[in-house]
Amino acid sequence: MEPRILNRDTLLSHGNIKGREAVLTILETGLQASDPYDNMRKLIRRDGNKLTVGWRDFEPKGDPKAGDEVIDLTKVRNVYVFGAAKGVQRMAKAIEDVLGDRLIGGHVIDKKGHPIICKRIGVTLGAHPVPDEDCGKGCQKIIDLTKSLTKDDLVFTCTGSGVSALLTLPVPGVTMEDISKTTYLMQIERGAPTNDLNAIRNHLDMMKGGKISRYMNAARAIHIVGDDPSTYQNIMHNNTYLHNLPDTDAYTYDKAVENLKKWNAWEAVPASVRNFLEKADPVYATVKADEFEKWNTRIFGVMPGYRKTGKLPPAIKKAEELGLKAVILSELTGNVEAAHAGRYVASIAKTIERIKQPLEPPCVLFSSGEMIVTVGKETGVGGRNQEFALSVARDISGSKNIVVASVDTDGTDGPGTQFGQGNTSIPCLGGGIVDGFTLDAAKKAGVNIDAELARHNSTPALWKINDGIVLSPNISMLDLTVTLVMKPS
Repeated sequence: MEPRILNRDTLLSHGNIKGREAVLTILETGLQASDPYDNMRKLIRRDGNKLTVGWRDFEPKGDPKAGDEVIDLTKVRNVYVFGAAKGVQRMAKAIEDVLGDRLIGGHVIDKKGHPIICKRIGVTLGAHPVPDEDCGKGCQKIIDLTKSLTKDDLVFTCTGSGVSALLTLPVPGVTMEDISKTTYLMQIERGAPTNDLNAIRNHLDMMKGGKISRYMNAARAIHIVGDDPSTYQNIMHNNTYLHNLPDTDAYTYDKAVENLKKWNAWEAVPASVRNFLEKADPVYATVKADEFEKWNTRIFGVMPGYRKTGKLPPAIKKAEELGLKAVILSELTGNVEAAHAGRYVASIAKTIERIKQPLEPPCVLFSSGEMIVTVGKETGVGGRNQEFALSVARDISGSKNIVVASVDTDGTDGPGTQFGQGNTSIPCLGGGIVDGFTLDAAKKAGVNIDAELARHNSTPALWKINDGIVLSPNISMLDLTVTLVMKPS
């Protein structure tokens, strides 16, 4: 496999080199395990005109349609692939490679900055986390291709983390600018978690909340998510962001209004958003389970267990091979500010270093999930993993034994360069790595870590001191944080 960490030599050129080498080796293993390509090839197999779709580990528990789907391709008119997610092309490319010339085409929406790797499937690169007009253009291409679908066609859909921004086509009366303003206000300025935002934007969209699947309900559809397959009942009634599946029962127009008021954003969002939500037009309501279950569909999740540290077992195994005690510390999810989480993890690492409690060095602590960064009116460039790393660097300064790295597994941490104000000299970073020497290195380079954290400007700071991690893109399995506490020499 090609390495996911692209600037390893630079990251190992300074600081605690021995500790950094161990952390990056562990990190690389976890990142490699976040690739869905091989699992997609397990799920979909072709033998001539016999196409088999199914793999027990990828089925939702309790699925009434459990078992392999065996499809005679001589009886299928056309095969298409549609979808959206950060790194969705890794899923789509696997389908291309299995079906070959039997695949007529399709269209997917990936994040800007990712290379185009699909050959038969069209690709639009859209903005994330705040959608742009290109997202809408990609959605329209999907709709156009679905207009001629019949019961003799086969459709694969692929979604995963990032789909809520990339799959954006506003309802009539609401513009893309209105959606972008609402998204930025809630997620960037206010720091609202994705679930609170999705209750709002699912109703403002022609594609989200299962609506994309309405366009293809005439065909036989295989819906694949880069996620844990979960249980069938959970998928049918509690799904909040995998938009090729039915929307959660909890999301209603009233819930959307409630969430805007909860974050003191009701008067701040565009008037068109308020007017649409108050009208509560049932024509644009999201898809619920009773509607979805009438269609000819199957559902598979190709990354089983990742929500429960699924990417961590390979990383843990690698840590143990290096002679390190490995412990899962936490899932940093919900309203946990990245800078606060950094101080929390740094405190635990220093306690282990100083008094050998609650673990004895050498050991590795793993964290996963997602953190948030509430930016307010600041205009710095960064991401939650980079902000986390900078925060850690302040508190472990002087340590000869602690090394911490944190990345977003999709390869791009936070908005990337979307709000970079035209600065193209810095690549889109996937995260950062720091140690006890980082603070001194920053001072020598003229980087004031406290000031940069206050501005949420972590990308330029980490890049200037050669601690920004550059990754190849892939699908997102949320964040991966590795904290090493070495045995004192």
